[in-house]
Amino acid sequence: MFEPHGPLVRAAEGFRAREGQTRLALAVARVLEQGGVLVAEAATGVGKTFAYLVPALLSGERVLLSTATKALQDQLFGRDLPRLAQALGLPVRMALLKGRGSYVCLHRLGFAGQSIDQSAPRLRHSLSKVERWAATTRTGDLAELPGLDERSPVIPLVTSSRENCLGADCPKFRACHVNLARREAMAADVVVINHHLFFADLAIRESGMAELLPTARVVVFDEAHQLNETGIQFLGRQLGTGQLLDLARDLLATGLRHARGLVDWTALAGGVEMAARQLRLAAGSVRGGTRLRWIDGAPEGVDADEWQAALARVGQALAQAAEALDTVSELAPDFPRLHERAALLAARAAGFAAPCDPALVRWVDAGLALRLVESPLDIAEAVRTRLLATPDDPQDGQEARGRAWVFVSATLGDDDRLSWFTGPCGLQDAEVLRVGSPFDYTRQAALYVPAHLVRPGDPAHSAQVARLAGDAAARLGGRTMVLTTTLRALRGIAEALSQRFGPGAGIEVLAQGELPKRVLMERFREGCAQGRPGCVLVASSSFWEGVDMPGEALQLVVIDKLPFPPPGDPLVEARCRRIEAEGRSAFADHSVPEAAVALKQGAGRLIRRETDTGLLVICDTRLVTMGYGRRLLAALPPMRRLLDEPAWAAALNALAAGPPDSMAPSCADASAPNP
Repeated sequence: MFEPHGPLVRAAEGFRAREGQTRLALAVARVLEQGGVLVAEAATGVGKTFAYLVPALLSGERVLLSTATKALQDQLFGRDLPRLAQALGLPVRMALLKGRGSYVCLHRLGFAGQSIDQSAPRLRHSLSKVERWAATTRTGDLAELPGLDERSPVIPLVTSSRENCLGADCPKFRACHVNLARREAMAADVVVINHHLFFADLAIRESGMAELLPTARVVVFDEAHQLNETGIQFLGRQLGTGQLLDLARDLLATGLRHARGLVDWTALAGGVEMAARQLRLAAGSVRGGTRLRWIDGAPEGVDADEWQAALARVGQALAQAAEALDTVSELAPDFPRLHERAALLAARAAGFAAPCDPALVRWVDAGLALRLVESPLDIAEAVRTRLLATPDDPQDGQEARGRAWVFVSATLGDDDRLSWFTGPCGLQDAEVLRVGSPFDYTRQAALYVPAHLVRPGDPAHSAQVARLAGDAAARLGGRTMVLTTTLRALRGIAEALSQRFGPGAGIEVLAQGELPKRVLMERFREGCAQGRPGCVLVASSSFWEGVDMPGEALQLVVIDKLPFPPPGDPLVEARCRRIEAEGRSAFADHSVPEAAVALKQGAGRLIRRETDTGLLVICDTRLVTMGYGRRLLAALPPMRRLLDEPAWAAALNALAAGPPDSMAPSCADASAPNP
């Protein structure tokens, strides 16, 4: 299948045989045939998607594919799977299954307008777009609606959640898009889901996966590096002021619609809303995005008496709502579900008022809203006891084979056993495979660590990073991405670059948060088009991975500092305490591997194709002055090293001048291979 003139040529434009891709495909095929667990790190350019899809399709087994992002879900279902099935001549039934929040709820859409204030014309305009589209869509997947911002406040008004879905009692049950998607998934040979949906089912057994998972012998997790962080979100418990305000809104709208005059719905909803706001006030004034430690009776820096009183008020308001809802439960199916929501949130409030289980970690995410979180430190126990221990039943009289589990990603660790991933995921006994990139990094890319910059802790650091990135972007005509480790650095660097490249400068500065991620990426790619200003994108968090801009659109990646885990993060601290209690070094066994994986992800944005060329700049001298720097350098692709400013200037000029071959080192180039 993977030979130069094989069927895959018809499935992918520019397909070429790669030894690493074939090796990965053979390993996947072996696990699919024999059962077991394979953990595979396949570097950028290997072609990991086809490497697991081809053996999965040829196996004849029922296959479950899980991804970390909806974008990859849509790519697999809408492009890769249909192309492969056609090229291989296989009549495969495929289905796409997302969480409830991805589909329009026809029942909630019918009264969404009642929840919108008359003074919100933009929100009403968005709702009217959804209403027109909902009349013609077959799938109900909101991703198909052009121009709808994934952050739009209209989305929670027109979608359902586990808490507010009416199930079989819903008047729109037969036409429900969620149930239609589930029915199609149950009849399909290959089902594409995402990690959130997988773990939501593992935790609460309600998403439709409870019936789907046992019927699939083959399960493949792509983008597996996000599995642990996704899993712990669902294996713990959460209570947010957003949940409380949503309940208050639904309580008022439903009560006035079905039982006006029977209960003082305005007072009940107002009580829940007031309790939510008082809980937020009890946390005090904290910067958005802050995580507050919570070890004793209250989060760090919060008055324990006020905090417990605020939690008690939340519980009381929810109890009053539940009591009132019980009196009207027979009038409409909405009321029993609202009663369940109120009771569930009340139980969570009581749980957070009690001491935390020593095996768990508790904290508060603070911003405009408040989120109380309690979670395990990792998913290892859940994977061992609830996934890998799942029994396989013989089917059709044949001897049962063990289920096949495949975990694959471009970045899973920095050691041979991929311990960064296998440890927290309970997969220490899995077969491990590492496949290197086919790219010629020595020719295609170079790494520069500016020795003249101040250390990252210096207040002048961000300004110096902005100056270096601005100088380089001016030389390249844009084509630059600056990746930061903090939102403060993002704002500072973006502001400095915006001041430098004002109107008419020929370079547009884009910053994460100004527009949806998808729109920012489109604007950045358009900046490479002839006659348009080039772009500099300053971003953090999610832009370190999942960004694919091949060709000349992106030729310079600047990383402001080494991406160590944030100090003071309660989850990080709890993990470090556990490592220290085991007699190991938290820095060597947690902080450095975390930084190595994040650094690999960020560096991976630069070279995406065999013809790409570019420069990587890491503005942190600790990479070359500290002992752990060698370990971090070894985790990066084997790029040439630019050892001084003249070598950097020469490489930048060569890249700006083109053609690509001019990036190759010359005898006079002051550079060396990356160890």
